[in-house]
Amino acid sequence: MHSKNYIVVVQCHLVKEYCSGYLCESAFFKRTGLFSDYPQENGIRFLSMSCGGCCGRGLHRKLSNLIKKVKKDRIMVHLSSCICFDSYHGPPCPHKDYLLMLINKLSLDWVEGSKLSSLAEKRRSQGLYLSR
Repeated sequence: MHSKNYIVVVQCHLVKEYCSGYLCESAFFKRTGLFSDYPQENGIRFLSMSCGGCCGRGLHRKLSNLIKKVKKDRIMVHLSSCICFDSYHGPPCPHKDYLLMLINKLSLDWVEGSKLSSLAEKRRSQGLYLSR
């Protein structure tokens, strides 16, 4: 994690129509949830983008564009929690494996998840949401 200076959070396109991404960005800057392993240094940049819509094929173009400007080894891709986990937004994305295949095809490092909502975690422990 210490060698990465570009954190890219990929959000579900449908969710991004009503979600600003504020909570994912806040979790990153506070280094909570699945961002807790990143150092607090100032040189790390945060970029949020949508998957491009179902089936997510647009993600390949977006990440390819980024790679033209930033070296691959400096990038960490986070598939947002709205893509990876059962939550208020809905069930996990049915195209998640395809998105991961696209990311792997570009030889980028990735993590599943971003912000971990305490309410969603509570609901997972109660069996209301699928475990992550």
